[in-house]
Amino acid sequence: MRYSSLLAAIVTVAATAVGGARAVPAPLPGGGSSTTTTVSSDASTGACNGRVEYCSRLYSNVTQVAAHDSAFVGILPTENQYISVTDQLDLGVRFLQAQTHLDSSSVLSMCHTSCTELNAGTLEAYLTTIKTWLDANTNEVLTLLLVNGDFLSPTVFATAFEAAGLDSYAYAPSGTLTLSQWPTLQALINAGKRLVVFLDYDANTSEVAYLLPEFTYFFETPYDVTSTDDFAACAIDRPSGASASGRMYIVNHFLDEDILGILIPNSGAASTTNSESSILAQAQVCEGLYSNAPKAVLLDYISQGTPFAAELAMNNLS
Repeated sequence: MRYSSLLAAIVTVAATAVGGARAVPAPLPGGGSSTTTTVSSDASTGACNGRVEYCSRLYSNVTQVAAHDSAFVGILPTENQYISVTDQLDLGVRFLQAQTHLDSSSVLSMCHTSCTELNAGTLEAYLTTIKTWLDANTNEVLTLLLVNGDFLSPTVFATAFEAAGLDSYAYAPSGTLTLSQWPTLQALINAGKRLVVFLDYDANTSEVAYLLPEFTYFFETPYDVTSTDDFAACAIDRPSGASASGRMYIVNHFLDEDILGILIPNSGAASTTNSESSILAQAQVCEGLYSNAPKAVLLDYISQGTPFAAELAMNNLS
């Protein structure tokens, strides 16, 4: 959404130059069906997302740093992360955001603004990567926020989830949840529903129960920020005119730079932007306004800086 044909020319030039198991069925608070899932003996460690303290916390009460445009990996101006999705997850990321569009063959793919500018492969392949990681990491709860760039029916997304085998992991509440009605991380783990999926636009839970409408549950701060001065604010940008009451929220804490009128990720500033001090400074402004910490802080180049120190601090842990 931030790129044009001029950026495509920039990209073209740059590219030329450069043990045992056990079954764990469980009911879920807030509704939603549970399934019997094979869980490895690693589950006996007692930690949820790496910390025992998270196990008893509601999903809505755990703050996470999040990988913005997680599928776009590389060093080109259209790419927002340096390391693969698997490496992001291994690093500790538990909230992934990604853009989707239909490619020229009408296949739902991981495309930046359009598939002619950047196509990082099919949604099915991306979801398969996540499924493989979840299979191997049985005490982890992930959040996935998908941008529905072409405003497609949620059933199109469901086809990819089913083909990847990831639909069985996805949490589907029986109705719209208040902040206090979300399950704990431990409840999600026990039920085998370790993936919470949001679609920014055109979600319809009567058609696909596990694709939750982002802006029913969240508001977001402004994006396309080009000055660190803008990190001193925490206004509600989307949905327009929304109230913060009853919503989790996402802080867009990634910095762009303006190149001839085109905004591209500011990779040179990533270590500073992603520093504990920078992240906490904006999060504290937000918490002062809304009386609760953000659910997610979206970052480019999440392997840079000290974002996980900030994540612990936002959760009052060390």
